[in-house]
Amino acid sequence: MTMKDNWQARLIMRLWQVLSQRTPSTLWRLASRFEPVYSLIGVRERRITRMNLRQAFPEVSEQTRRQQIHDSLRHSIATMMELGFAWQGDPEAVEKSIVEVHGRELLDEARAEGRGVIVLAPHFGNWEILNFWLSSHFPFTAMYEPPKISALDPVIRHGRERMGASLVPTTSRGVAALLKALKRSEAIGILPDQVPDWGSGEFADFLGYPAYTATLLPRLVSRTNARVVTGVARRREDRRGFDIHFLKADERVYAQDDDALSARGVNASVENAIALDPMQYQWEYKRYRRTPGQRENVPGWREQRFYKQGRGGRKL
Repeated sequence: MTMKDNWQARLIMRLWQVLSQRTPSTLWRLASRFEPVYSLIGVRERRITRMNLRQAFPEVSEQTRRQQIHDSLRHSIATMMELGFAWQGDPEAVEKSIVEVHGRELLDEARAEGRGVIVLAPHFGNWEILNFWLSSHFPFTAMYEPPKISALDPVIRHGRERMGASLVPTTSRGVAALLKALKRSEAIGILPDQVPDWGSGEFADFLGYPAYTATLLPRLVSRTNARVVTGVARRREDRRGFDIHFLKADERVYAQDDDALSARGVNASVENAIALDPMQYQWEYKRYRRTPGQRENVPGWREQRFYKQGRGGRKL
């Protein structure tokens, strides 16, 4: 680890520690105050957010889109500030911040039937709060990839495991652990909107444009009798806490012999979650960074076509 990484790690850990003592409403106010500055310095994030929002909401006015960008970045800043609260805050305070849980019966019914539950957890609201709640109430397993700054690994790992979650590597050994958990009628978590490596996905429509989508889900479904649900932790309108929502997944996720159809079901499930409050989705992520026609190991490939030109070749 370099001296720069060590300095960054110390700063981040100290920040998480300080913010862990704050309430969600206070963290939201801090995010709102910091957002204008972040909008000025976060040129890349603002640009990608604009491109993704233009794809998702092509019909809105430019004035509305500017407000969408500010709202989206404010939620993303709040998510980052809430990490200390989710990972290091008093467990009773974190539990109390979860005001309502919608759709819990989907999990309870599946487990009563002896079925495991696959929770599709997109980058919406605060997924670490969702992890906290799931691992507090169910045997829960999720894949985990260590951060680039290795000094942060023990803090993040402890934060995610402190309520009982089991973290497994993003390898074949990790997939085997997920299968075992499902066969024990437990719950597992999958990030459905993370771009997979080449060879591990299929292109499927997401908000009107093909997105490279992981095909791990049909492999898990085909070998278990698991129920699939979408789960999110949504900030309440008063910003004083969170509501957990579990939604039935699109039926196409169960298409075991058609990976492309299953991937479309995954993306449709994410779209249904986004509809709860569109600006709470993490729009600054390059969801379309792999594009049809792009191939692995193409010499000189740098920028992805969608983010270089925009949909239909238009410069954004």
